Amino acid sequence: MPSPAPAMIDLTDVSRRYGSVAAVDRVSLTVARGSFVALVGASGSGKSTLLRMINRLETPDTGRVTIDGEDAGARPAPEWRRRIGYVFQQHGLFPHMTVAANIAIGLRIAGRQVGDRVGELLDLVDLPRELAGRMPDALSGGQRQRVAIARALATEPPILLLDEALGALDPVTRDALAGRLGELHARLGLTTLLVTHDMAEALLTADRILVMDQGRIVADATPAELVAGQGGAVAQALMAVPRHQAERLAALAR
Repeated sequence: MPSPAPAMIDLTDVSRRYGSVAAVDRVSLTVARGSFVALVGASGSGKSTLLRMINRLETPDTGRVTIDGEDAGARPAPEWRRRIGYVFQQHGLFPHMTVAANIAIGLRIAGRQVGDRVGELLDLVDLPRELAGRMPDALSGGQRQRVAIARALATEPPILLLDEALGALDPVTRDALAGRLGELHARLGLTTLLVTHDMAEALLTADRILVMDQGRIVADATPAELVAGQGGAVAQALMAVPRHQAERLAALAR
C-alpha cells in the first residue's frame, strides 16, 4: 500500500461550548506532519471534542481548524473527511454489513475501485482474509476494532484520529493493538492523534503527549519529559497511576 503524504494540523484559538460549559476553551495547537500525538485527561476534559472538531463532527464556536493551511469550512464535510481516518471506541461498524462491506464503504463512497483492497487491508491489520464474509457480531471485540482501523485506512488518508479506540478492549488485546497502531503509523507515514485516559498507553505509544484539563491544554511534553517529572501538577497526577502500578509490580517481584 503506498504511503500518503503526511499532513499538518493547526488549531487556532478554538472553542466549543455546550450551554455554560466550555468543553474546549481557546485552544491553539499545531500537530506536525508525521507525528503521533496522544491527548490525555480525565473524562470531560475536552479531548474527544477537540478530535471531533478536526473531523468536522463538531463545529467550533470560535477559532479556526486547518489541515495543510486549508480551512475546515472550505469544502463540504464529507469531502473534508476523506483525508481523515476516524476510529471510535465502540468501533462503529454497520451490523447489517459484512466485514468486507464495512471496510469498502469509504472506497465506494469516494467512487474508487475496491478490487483486492479489502484483502490487503485485512492483511495490514493482521486479520485472516476469510473473515471478509462474516458479520461484525461474529467477531471478537479486538477483531471488530481491527476491522474499524482497516476501514479508516481504506482510502489511504494522511491523518488517523483514534477516539478512545482501545478503551473497550481487554488488557492483552489492547496492548497488542496499541503496538500494531504504532507500527502502522510509522509504516504508512501517518499523522496520528490518539485520545485516551490511560497515561501508560500514551507514554508507550505516542511521541508527544498533550494533557487536557477543563477544556485547555495544560501540558505539552514528550514521554521522557513526563517520566522525568515535568509537565505540571495535572500531568504528574495522571503519571501517579502508572508509577504506582510499576512500584507495586516491583514489590511483588522481590
